Amino acid sequence: MDSSYANSIGVLTSGGDAQGMNAAVRAVVRSALHRGITVHAILEGYQGMVDGGDRIRALSWDDVGSILHQGGTVIGTARCPAFREREGRLIAARNLLQHGIDRLVVIGGDGSLTGANLFRQEWPDLLAELVQRGDIDEATAQEHPALMIAGLVGSIDNDMVGTDMTIGADSALHRIVEAIDAITSTAASHQRTFVVEVMGRHCGYLALMSAIAGGADYALIPENPPTDDWEQEMCERLRNGRAAGRRDSIVIVAEGARDREGHPISSDQVRQVLQDRLGEDTRVTILGHVQRGGKPSAFDRCMSTLVGHAAVQELLSATPDSEPQMLGMRYNRVRSAPLMRCVEQTHAVARKIAEHDYAAAMELRGSSFTEMFETFKAMAGAPPSVTPPARPRRLAVLHGGGLAPGMNTAARAAVRLGLDRGHTMLGVRGSFEGLLAGRIEELSWGDVEGWAAMGGAELGTSRQAPTVEQLYAVARALETHRIDGLLIIGGWMAYKVAHHLYSERERYPAFKIPIICLPASIDNNLPGSELSIGADTGLNVIVESLDRIKQSAMAARRCFVVEVMGRNCGYLALMGGLASGAERIYLPEEGVTLKDLQADVERMIEGFRGGRRFYLTIRNERANAQYTTDFMCRLFEEEGHGLFDVRQAILGHVQQGGNPSPFDRVLATRLAAHCVDFLTRELERGSSAGAYIGLVEGKVRISPINRMHDVVDLEHRRPIEQWWLDLRPVMQAMARPTAKARDSAPG
Repeated sequence: MDSSYANSIGVLTSGGDAQGMNAAVRAVVRSALHRGITVHAILEGYQGMVDGGDRIRALSWDDVGSILHQGGTVIGTARCPAFREREGRLIAARNLLQHGIDRLVVIGGDGSLTGANLFRQEWPDLLAELVQRGDIDEATAQEHPALMIAGLVGSIDNDMVGTDMTIGADSALHRIVEAIDAITSTAASHQRTFVVEVMGRHCGYLALMSAIAGGADYALIPENPPTDDWEQEMCERLRNGRAAGRRDSIVIVAEGARDREGHPISSDQVRQVLQDRLGEDTRVTILGHVQRGGKPSAFDRCMSTLVGHAAVQELLSATPDSEPQMLGMRYNRVRSAPLMRCVEQTHAVARKIAEHDYAAAMELRGSSFTEMFETFKAMAGAPPSVTPPARPRRLAVLHGGGLAPGMNTAARAAVRLGLDRGHTMLGVRGSFEGLLAGRIEELSWGDVEGWAAMGGAELGTSRQAPTVEQLYAVARALETHRIDGLLIIGGWMAYKVAHHLYSERERYPAFKIPIICLPASIDNNLPGSELSIGADTGLNVIVESLDRIKQSAMAARRCFVVEVMGRNCGYLALMGGLASGAERIYLPEEGVTLKDLQADVERMIEGFRGGRRFYLTIRNERANAQYTTDFMCRLFEEEGHGLFDVRQAILGHVQQGGNPSPFDRVLATRLAAHCVDFLTRELERGSSAGAYIGLVEGKVRISPINRMHDVVDLEHRRPIEQWWLDLRPVMQAMARPTAKARDSAPG
């Protein structure tokens, strides 16, 4: 249906709150207003729909102008027993029709979405009864013959089938991992054991991913209970870790954890087992609702914005015969799926767990979940879980290029998983310079203890690439140290060197070993991977800085020009703008013209004259060589004629610092596991392939290094195809109101 025939859209948040709900509400409101459609917020969820009156309120563009960074939900959520009864739904229908609402965006969990679908199914009968009662006339009923709904999943548990991530899950993971990092430091000081309980009644996502990201020893999740002798297995795992050099032990327990007979396993039960059998001082930390609190992460802001925008598009194209859709993220893209099918499959997971059919429960969670579960078990156990090969191989790990948070995490995972497969693992200190100087040492399981959470690069990294004259020395170093396979973790320079080594194999036979590159760069400019390790951490640093800048600037009438890294790739600028609510971004892919700047000045003047107090622009460091950040600031200041102040902020290398985000830790672990598997597989078959690895549409892909130049823009050092550029229309829809949006604002 054309949007010109669409009536008002309603948006509500229901069930438990989740960080990112406000970003979704903002996206729904601004996307609808951008199309000239009126939007009503239904306050306090279904309770507000039943109460009516001022609980259903039209929103303007500026009403959602300062909510992107806030946790919880500013339009409220509440349980509503009345809506569960038909009479309550009848009243709700009447209240919606008073505002011309026949399209709803429902942001909530499976219960909230199920309630919305029932409401949709009953709609024609409810309207017929309202006509019979005299509450509405026949013309109103005919004008709104059907209720169209679009569902967005707000749940920190990440428990909905049909979307890879739910709103709030990444932010909750941030809270958990921050707590684990803090607990680990005090636990190591006293050589203590901690049991950390996290949320997840039927879903072990938070427990498993926080165990991987936090470097825990053991994890208990609902979908895959431990073996019958789990107490002994857990204690043995912790003993081995201590023997290998750990000063602390961390066990993660999901609140829905159980044994294979279905009996609950509580965090206190785990504590008692550890204390009795190991004789150690063991403490319990139950994180509780702190996992729901705080600001949403950069990912949750971006994802919620994208699915909120897509929900409006879905509603405006819906017809009375359309099947209601759930909007979510699948394989790093916004996807829709039949709403009730997703709800039914989600309920099926809980049923399989209750029936003790754990294999089916894991299957419903997906192959990547199972893969990460097996990876965690192999990495957390100190002794190898596989029979060592007859001829152990020597695999070297090396960093190259600029620093990226998560390099340590990847190196740790590679070392431990390599040792698990029976290899001898070597660490090259100081990048390729260290290789030439022979700074190569064997790494044990305990040598990489604590690296999961550490920023920086313990092995060191450098942008210095070996020259043509040094290739012979590189070959000699590989031969001298009997290196059978090489894992290079790094950025553009690392990839360039790997490609060069592969190209020179005929001249230097020592290069005929399997080599694989793992992407690590905050710039996110590497081929073969839509996301590089470090980019998510850098983005979160940017968003945190922008939150503080906005907070300081709101007290004055001020424009900020913020410069971010990225070299010739605008990923950080675009995603930072999307996550922070910037009005304008400048990308190297688009360039900047004087005409652009003139139009931007005019928009600033119009905005500040209309009452705006703050205007945020984000500039990639190489958006334009002449129109620098300083130039833009002076231009805006001059043309503003005192109407507003202009300040600049160059974030600089703070974007490369700090501990890696949970996403970067999990991604680093996943890719490192595949790299070790690749090297192992190539050595077993006697091959010496060169490759680079990455995540493409949510799936791990390994590409041949000799074809790398086919997919890159060598001049600008970035991939030819960049998926995130397709998000620019969403950014534009969020950034500034059109004439339609201004005209649609409530009077």
